[in-house]
Amino acid sequence: MSQPTASARKRVVVALGGNAAYPPTIQGTADEQLALMRQVCGHLVEIIRAGWQLVLTHGNGPVVGNILYRMARTADELPPMPMDVCVAHSQGGMGYMLQQSFANVLVDSGMDIVVSCVVTEVEVDADDPAFANPTKPVGKFFSEADARDMAQKTGWHFAEDSGRGWRRMVASPKPKKILDLKTIDALLDAGVIPIACGGGGIPVLHGANGHWNGVPAVIDKDLTSAMLAAHLHADALIMLTGVDRVALDFNKPAQRWLDHMTLAQARDYSAQGQFPAGSMGPKIDAAMSYLQELPNANHEGEVIITSLEHAFEALMGRAGTHITMQTPQP
Repeated sequence: MSQPTASARKRVVVALGGNAAYPPTIQGTADEQLALMRQVCGHLVEIIRAGWQLVLTHGNGPVVGNILYRMARTADELPPMPMDVCVAHSQGGMGYMLQQSFANVLVDSGMDIVVSCVVTEVEVDADDPAFANPTKPVGKFFSEADARDMAQKTGWHFAEDSGRGWRRMVASPKPKKILDLKTIDALLDAGVIPIACGGGGIPVLHGANGHWNGVPAVIDKDLTSAMLAAHLHADALIMLTGVDRVALDFNKPAQRWLDHMTLAQARDYSAQGQFPAGSMGPKIDAAMSYLQELPNANHEGEVIITSLEHAFEALMGRAGTHITMQTPQP
């Protein structure tokens, strides 16, 4: 049976967390990262085989943090690059490895599909309050003493991260506009799998002269993924994380897992403080953003939050937490 045309196929944006390809348990070699990326792409093949048109985004927190750390350690010998260039380095490097890994997995699966990475710029607002309040953790974990020493040497801002150690915190402004949408659209029209908006995109400002300039920040990749999914009229946005489903009262005696939430329920739970900023909060914010930004009420999109291992089952409605505008009909 012939494959449906690109325009006729259901479309899904899959947002991959940075830790999936660079968990804290590895040394960080390219071979380790490539092996992990092959595993990641192996889980996504069934989505393509089922007839979905896939767009892949990814985080870069561990990788861009290590690039910045490397720059700081070699600053006496080599001029360090600004943060936006470091984001571009991480986006290009991770995109290359994902592109190659996915292409190889597709060949092994008997699929003749091209994968292409788009180095993506994303506009942010110069007046975004995030620039005065850096909250995005990047890079390796430090002890409190080492973090204090590093802060004195570099002027970086550090904070304790979820009981696991101290990490550098950088500004994380909200995305305003994805500048490379025409390129992503063209790839999809050609039947190519795009890898785009890596690390939330390279943050840039639009100057009074119409020129674009980079800015030191790391954008939340889930918020950018939500913006991309809305623009693409995606039927689903899957945000992959370390748990199979979202929970209320997480890690408390009354913890309970959620199979479904409406947009209104997600708002209410967020207002109650159920989804902390350092945990599930950014993903719920992104889910609400995607559903609110869909171009019209007739387009029934859904957000799925689940683990990588359950991505396909969740897309089929058999796993994960599903967030929709309305309660689904039985």
